[in-house]
Amino acid sequence: MKLNLTNIKKAYFSGGCFWGVEYYFQKVAGVKSVISGYMGGFIENPTYEIVCSGFSGHLETIEVEFDETIVSFEKLAKLFFEIHDFTQINGQGPDIGSQYLSAIFYSDIEQKTISENLIKELENKGFKVATTLYEKGIFYKAEEYHQNYYERHNKVPYCHSYRKIF
Repeated sequence: MKLNLTNIKKAYFSGGCFWGVEYYFQKVAGVKSVISGYMGGFIENPTYEIVCSGFSGHLETIEVEFDETIVSFEKLAKLFFEIHDFTQINGQGPDIGSQYLSAIFYSDIEQKTISENLIKELENKGFKVATTLYEKGIFYKAEEYHQNYYERHNKVPYCHSYRKIF
């Protein structure tokens, strides 16, 4: 069976340490790959050390490649909100700093609209949403030792957990 590349899309989520976000998205049917990296900053080819300094403007971000005939962007975005504290303004759990902020980098107007609608739905449920939306920029893949971190180390996330909201 030939893969139809027109059904393959990308989404970008920042929800604290990329290890935990990557962990949950790798388990979703229809997700083809998850890559940990950096987005949103102003320095080309950032390293983990420069991102951790807080001076590059980057957020730890995952790139999710998915087959939209199997899983929708909306389902992925809902999962994103359900695996991290989207109300925390200064990081995620014990990870404090600008590189750990909650954000969605949308690839097109449809992703932006879906994200805006989900934020409105959360606000209507009484949540004060700290997640920001940005147009997708250049995604830089993180160093190899960050990829598949929890899988390779046989561990589970320390500051991400699933809770049903939608």
